[in-house]
Amino acid sequence: MGYYINLKSISIDNYKDVLKTTELIPSWKVLGEDIDKNLDIIKKHRISNLDELLVALKDKSKIQELSKQSGLPAKYLEVLKRAVSGYRQKPNKIKDFSCVSEDTLHKLEKSGFKNTLKLYDEVLTPEKRNECSKKTGISQDEMLKLAKLVDLSRIRWVNHTFAYVLLESGYDTVEKVAQADYKELYTAIKQLNEERKIYNAHIGERDMKMVIESAQGLEFEIEY
Repeated sequence: MGYYINLKSISIDNYKDVLKTTELIPSWKVLGEDIDKNLDIIKKHRISNLDELLVALKDKSKIQELSKQSGLPAKYLEVLKRAVSGYRQKPNKIKDFSCVSEDTLHKLEKSGFKNTLKLYDEVLTPEKRNECSKKTGISQDEMLKLAKLVDLSRIRWVNHTFAYVLLESGYDTVEKVAQADYKELYTAIKQLNEERKIYNAHIGERDMKMVIESAQGLEFEIEY
């Protein structure tokens, strides 16, 4: 399926269930109101999945047009667009990972691999990683670490720092995060940060639930 989740595979009805079972952040609370009613209205405008929804909400003029046609408030549609767009978050830059050496970074940039999206296809299988290792001069162990950082970076809300934290805490693949218990994940990450002071931001149990739910929507494509 690729680096991102396939939004064509998430129907509007599927997304209803997502909204009903997800703990929404404060700025998205409006999406939890009249879920069936609002999304049924959207379906009536020949929008059957999230990919088509993003096309329909492409810019301000499109949002205003759908608002007038559907009767749904433009502000509601703007929030809906932000929520759905989040499935395709910006890839992490390789240079931002503190655990990647300057030598490795130089070799990757020389080969044109500056972010996790660009590197994705190169780390999908042991064979591809071995080929990339030979091509770039990066060790196989380092390629495996890069594969895991790339994998974790696919998860919504996971920036370069949090990808490193997940890696170091033992939840080093999308599959492991998807299968995690959110309380256990929270405890492991909290303990790691208390010991090593990796980040200053507050990350709570609700955040862990959201990360796990995001990981569960991704394909476990990278082979280890």
